[in-house]
Amino acid sequence: MILVERYGFLGGNATAALVMPLMSFDTDKPRREKEGATTLFRTDHGPGEPVIAGVLNSFLQRLTQAGGAAAPTLKTGYTVPFDPETFKLVAMEMLDEAGVHFLFHALAGETIVTRNTIKGVVFETKSGPVVIRAKAVVDGTGDGDVAASAGAPYETGREDDRLVQPMTLMFRMADFERTAFENYVKEHPEQWRGVHGLWDLVQQATLKGDLRLPREDILFFGTPHEKEVVVNSTRVNRVLGSDVWDWSYAEWQSRAQMRQISAFLRKYVPGFEQAYVLQSGAQAGVRETRRIIGEYQLTADDVLTARKFPDVVAPNTYPIDIHNPEGMGTVIKRVPQGEAYDIPLRCLLPRKIDNLIVAGRCISGTHEAHSSYRVMPVSVATGQAAGVCAALAVKTGRIPRSLPAGEVQAELLRQGAELGIKKPR
Repeated sequence: MILVERYGFLGGNATAALVMPLMSFDTDKPRREKEGATTLFRTDHGPGEPVIAGVLNSFLQRLTQAGGAAAPTLKTGYTVPFDPETFKLVAMEMLDEAGVHFLFHALAGETIVTRNTIKGVVFETKSGPVVIRAKAVVDGTGDGDVAASAGAPYETGREDDRLVQPMTLMFRMADFERTAFENYVKEHPEQWRGVHGLWDLVQQATLKGDLRLPREDILFFGTPHEKEVVVNSTRVNRVLGSDVWDWSYAEWQSRAQMRQISAFLRKYVPGFEQAYVLQSGAQAGVRETRRIIGEYQLTADDVLTARKFPDVVAPNTYPIDIHNPEGMGTVIKRVPQGEAYDIPLRCLLPRKIDNLIVAGRCISGTHEAHSSYRVMPVSVATGQAAGVCAALAVKTGRIPRSLPAGEVQAELLRQGAELGIKKPR
């Protein structure tokens, strides 16, 4: 097996875009916070029962043992703060132990397709084009680059205007005084809810001309380091991450916003007086681009009714979470309490192209459903399912589309995955 990566390290958005932390992957339960409880790791719901296991569980165990993650607890729910540098190392060690070959600094370009069957991918590198032929290909680009190049059908954005969720540059700030901030929140509880808020301070700074943001609040999370936070508050609308010109514009705009936000935090928010930007993402984070059209297209109704499917390969509980593609505001709609919905194998199998499986946020679904399954824990789960499907196809000499779902499920269960079923259907 060969894993091809555009950067010189692994992790995708977790490390390249500093998308920290890993968002929740447990069944929601209403929470009653004790007065004065810590605020930085608090979520509005949780924790219930984790619904994603398998590779994610193994990885988090290794990451926590290495001191690179805060283990899921009553305080964090299953929103897991992590250190991106440790994340890179643990990911590489685990894949190396599994015998995976790496090709870094390579960008997927053209595909080799014969009679609607993908035979390989051409990668652009500093050494010139590198051709890798394969009996099965997993597209984990997030943008569906390989699938789109191969001719798989796809959709982009909302149905009415094709606008996608905004892009965000995340950044880490150090020398943050946690106690000072938490004391401020105790005195002004209306200012901070869970991991976001500061509405009045944002309004004050905006009226004074110190802040000009296309969002109404500030969002940041704690990390495994006591005096550090990661800030998720830049927002660039009307840009598409699969368009290099849009992405270039988003990089410039989001870094200008980062300068405003860090100055705002130092000037207006207790606990940030001495804080500084330690690191920004190597790239602005992309929430939404192409959604490959598969054998089944997951819908908002599937998410919000916690629908179950006989060919389930990954469960999910993360809510519909749509950042306004046009400006301020975020829409949150939750999965029923205590429930999870299924992602079927059919969502990973593109129409029209054989020997190709997609994983991560480019799997088949509507704009609304995508806003739920786009986050990293469930992307790991669909990635494991895609890998199992590809391996079984090669081992048995079949195309992925012809594999019985029960065979894929049996192997996932053997690998410790959680599917909400006791035996293959």
